[in-house]
Amino acid sequence: MHNPINLSTPFQLSSSVVLPNRIVKSALSEVLADKDGNPNKSHINLYKCWAEGGAALLITGNMMVDRNNTAEPHNVVLDEKSNLAAFEAWAAAVSNSGTHLWAQLNHPGKQTPYYIVWEPVAPSAIALTGGLKAGFNKPRALKQDEIINIIRQFATSARLAKQAGFSGVQIHAAHGYLINQFLSPLHNQRQDQWGGSLENRQRFLVEIYHAIRHEVGADFPIAVKLNSADFQRGGFNEEDFISVVETLANIGIDLIEISGGNYESQSMSGANVQTSTIEREAYFLEYARKIRDRVKVPLMVTGGFRSASAMNQALQIGETDLIGLGRPFAIDPNVANKLLCNSNYKVGIRQLSTGIKYLDQLTLINITWYEHQLARMAKNQTTQPNLSPWLSIVKTVQSAGIYRLSKRRI
Repeated sequence: MHNPINLSTPFQLSSSVVLPNRIVKSALSEVLADKDGNPNKSHINLYKCWAEGGAALLITGNMMVDRNNTAEPHNVVLDEKSNLAAFEAWAAAVSNSGTHLWAQLNHPGKQTPYYIVWEPVAPSAIALTGGLKAGFNKPRALKQDEIINIIRQFATSARLAKQAGFSGVQIHAAHGYLINQFLSPLHNQRQDQWGGSLENRQRFLVEIYHAIRHEVGADFPIAVKLNSADFQRGGFNEEDFISVVETLANIGIDLIEISGGNYESQSMSGANVQTSTIEREAYFLEYARKIRDRVKVPLMVTGGFRSASAMNQALQIGETDLIGLGRPFAIDPNVANKLLCNSNYKVGIRQLSTGIKYLDQLTLINITWYEHQLARMAKNQTTQPNLSPWLSIVKTVQSAGIYRLSKRRI
């Protein structure tokens, strides 16, 4: 009898890589690095916990390629100055369990708070808008030689990740970070070979892929996290998304994770998502449907999945190959095992609010609350699913300081 594909079905990513099931822990920024940007015992504890939880693949959060441009304090940085032994220990803690571990490589561009970099860089000298402009200074436009150098930095980080024992890398080209800024006609208004047409706007991403491939070889997995759209007028849109996916498929990308939004339009965290979409689960599944027949590259959809039944249905009808989960892993590190063992299991996610909308926005409660859960796991403590949003805010003030409240990141 034919056995339909489900969460427990192994996935042949490539001729040399097989994932034992279809569940992936998508990137969550850990903000646990030491003062030099190196991982430590906290990362080992946290990722050991997740590796034992049943996911086939764990993707790290925001591993920076440039230590002079980070998205937030305590981001991990992987470059020639890094303590590679610390990364080797991190990778070994996961690989010994048989779980795959990929490094998510990122450069924040202008999404760098002013207290980290006074003058951030971007494709064009265009400031962030809305409430973000108070915490992020207007960037300056990158010069040609700086663009080439950043491409090299991505390649160097990928080479070092492979050397340290990570089993793949993911290029972060979503959520308003530097590569997404290059892709967006709203943020990229250059008149040279890096701007204007979509072919030019995607050149930065394409060149990063080629540079990484040159460093890691043909058999090492390279994934891309890509916005389905920025959900901003004049920004990276659905038509752009489809075209970039086709380009990535043609040049040999191994996996595309579909997300959406940025920090001016936070769809990736569930903000501004219609209630009907939340009830259907999987915020970006419709975009996977639109490219499924256009490309052969494996797809992963992240954002909104909560029930094993919805996940299995998406897999069985071929809308996606892998299921990405983020916040559920921050509440329950064993969530993958529960989903794999019980086809009726459903993840419970609270709607967090103090009842004061402005305060919720100021503290980014739906981000910082989950970061506190990660910090507990990193100390080998159990999570606190019933943690009061008010207590979470107090913890945020104590650890970050009031002036940084509006500048925390996903």
